[in-house]
Amino acid sequence: MNDRIRNGWPTLAIMLGASVWGFVWYPLRLLAALGVTGTAASALTSAAACGFVLIVRRRAIATIRWHWVLPALAFAAGVTNLGFVWGTIHGEVMRVLLLFYLTPAWTALFAHFILHERLTWTGAALAALSLMGAMLMLWSPQLGLPLPGNLAEWAGLAAGMSFAMSNVLILKASRVLPGMKPEMRTATIFGGAAIFSSVASLFEAMPAPPAGAHLGVAALLVLGLGFALASNNMLVQYGLARVPANRASIIMLFEIVVTALSAWLLAGEVPGAREWAGGGCIVLASVLSSWLHRGKPAAGSDAEPGLGDDSKRQDGQRAMV
Repeated sequence: MNDRIRNGWPTLAIMLGASVWGFVWYPLRLLAALGVTGTAASALTSAAACGFVLIVRRRAIATIRWHWVLPALAFAAGVTNLGFVWGTIHGEVMRVLLLFYLTPAWTALFAHFILHERLTWTGAALAALSLMGAMLMLWSPQLGLPLPGNLAEWAGLAAGMSFAMSNVLILKASRVLPGMKPEMRTATIFGGAAIFSSVASLFEAMPAPPAGAHLGVAALLVLGLGFALASNNMLVQYGLARVPANRASIIMLFEIVVTALSAWLLAGEVPGAREWAGGGCIVLASVLSSWLHRGKPAAGSDAEPGLGDDSKRQDGQRAMV
């Protein structure tokens, strides 16, 4: 019994991490109501998370040699972060999240061009299934072409593409910079998100900043989110290091369940039949991708090395806000 409980901790860690990401949109909306825009919230919370990692894990942060993959990873993480934050603040949470979860389609394409991994017919079919789910979710007779209907949905789509690029770049970094510790990778991701969002905030009309008691509440929310997200990142890394990659990626889909429940209870958002059908296709593509890669080696194989294993382990590196 004790062994069973001990073996269940990594799974619980991943589920808790997915739950945090499925609920994090709500404090972001609270910040927006206090006058902190999406770009500012993204910059401030990411900076707080980066600072927390650098302070708590400073002994594990080692100096590594320069490589182009580091600024590329920071930039991709910044787009991921800002797209998710801005989209969930201004759009329907579930639709934004489902567009974000088109990651398997983009990962297959990016891995082909950046990692030179062979794009198999199976990978192409799963990518097509994901895209079909998105088209089903977005299509309506009035709008015609199934494209995102507003800027928030475009932001969610861009965030998902950038998240896929982050996954591929993390795998690239593990190959060209094998001495890079997870803590350094986490700091790079949160730091990149903070810098990118800070620059983006310069182009956004800023409302009146919080004042008085609202300023204190906003500051506590920012610091609390930074602490929670940095801790959550390290918690999920603990789970991902001890759970098979295919199983971990399926557990991560628990985020969609938490998001659906939280959006219904806290925002009154109820997905329609098309959203459920399209989302089902997207989730099915993710599950099938995990199942098909369940027995493949992590490296040294001709059949998509790393894509079915290492890149899926990187889901825990997500720098959401």
